[in-house]
Order: sequence, then structure tokens, then C-alpha cells
Amino acid sequence: MHVLILGGTTEARRLAELLHGTPGLKLTNSLAGRVANPRLPPGETRVGGFGGAEGLAAWLSEQTVDVIVDATHPFAGKISFNAAQAAAATHVPLLALRRPGWVPVEGDRWYEVGSLEEAARALPALGRRIFLTTGRMGLAAFADLDDLWFLVRSVDAPEPPHPARMEVLLDRGPFTLDGERELLRRHRIDVVVTKDSGGAATAPKLTAAREARLPVFVVRRPPVPKGVTVFPDPEKAAQWVREHLEQGVFPAID
Repeated sequence: MHVLILGGTTEARRLAELLHGTPGLKLTNSLAGRVANPRLPPGETRVGGFGGAEGLAAWLSEQTVDVIVDATHPFAGKISFNAAQAAAATHVPLLALRRPGWVPVEGDRWYEVGSLEEAARALPALGRRIFLTTGRMGLAAFADLDDLWFLVRSVDAPEPPHPARMEVLLDRGPFTLDGERELLRRHRIDVVVTKDSGGAATAPKLTAAREARLPVFVVRRPPVPKGVTVFPDPEKAAQWVREHLEQGVFPAID
């Protein structure tokens, strides 16, 4: 049985660790290649795109893939929908592994928005020193806000277009609460912008912002393609794969 994990996340690596070495199971991890030095999971790894839904469908057939697990970032919407189309075209079952989203608690000053552009339009009314924790992609949405100063945290250095007044902090989670408190204090941050990525690795910034009574723009994550079964953690996804591996067949998609 051949399992393809569309990865690049902590959950994808954990799933690969759980499945690696399972008798009768071939494991292939697919990474988009957007990070310069990714943490490679166990098993075979391919880096780069497939060429859209049609290219992925062709690859699934050529490599005799029995099941796809979409364990990409919650905001990697394009590959998720390509995977759904390719899975339907080849009748290969598709699972989605998605960490639960963040939930506001008492004291949070959250402003939920549908896009980075929506957050950018509302920013000037709330502050002048912005902690932008949305990664290096999408900075063009803030490029025209010349009156604002941005602290941009990302794994790799961003490329233009991006804000003119910007300091880049190259770092990779997990982050600590004490570290986030100090970061907000040292840079005199008065607004935080983030995506609802979920998970514990980057959640301390939300607690630090709550303690400092800072407004936080939270970009809502795109929906999982309709009809795709979603698992909240790698353990449950791995259990599903093992159970069907023991049965010798994965259920087909209509």
C-alpha cells in the first residue's frame, strides 16, 4: 500500500513518524519547497509542485498511490483543492489532517477578518507598530501602508513587495510565552496580525497579546474541500491508515 502525505507541517512529520516502518506500507512525503531548509520527515521525500490537479492525478496513477493525506498548512488552500480534484479523478481516498483552530477566551481583543487585505485596510485605525506573524507570503497586502512600522517574523527572508518600514525577524517556532512577552515589549507593538493556524507552537503570542490588552487581527482559515474526511491529529489519521492497511484495501471515492 502506498500513502502520499502532502506535508510541510509539524503534524505531517508526526504522521510520517507514526507510519514509517509499518510492514507493507510505502510512504512518500511531498513538500512544496517554499522553505529553504525544511525539516525532513522519515520516508521517501519529493520536493516541488505536481503541476496542478491534472499533474497530481497523473502522479497518483503512475506511482499507484492508495491514499492521500493532506497534511499541509491550514492556509495552503490551493494544494488542498488540487488534491480533492485529483483524488476524485483517480478514485483515490483523501483525508485531511487539520489541527484545530484557535478559540478566543475572555480578555482577547480579536478582530476576525477574511483576508490579509481586509486586515490591512483596518490596521491604521488601531495602531502604528504592527507585529505581522503571517509568514513571508502575502506581505504585498501591507506594502502601501507607509505610515506604519512592521515587525515581520518568518522562517525565510521575505521578498518584495513588502512594507517599506519593516524589520524582519527570522525565527521558527515553537515560541515561549516569556519570549513573546519580551518581543511585544521590546518592539513596542500595539497591534498583532496573525492567521488562524492553530496548534501550540505559535499560540503564546495570543496569550502575550491578551495580557498586554493588544488588538489582534485573526485571518480566518479557508474551508476544507467539501466531502473530505478531516482528522484533528496525526494519531487518529495513522490509526485510520493502519486499520485499512490490515483490511488490505482503502475505501474508494465515488
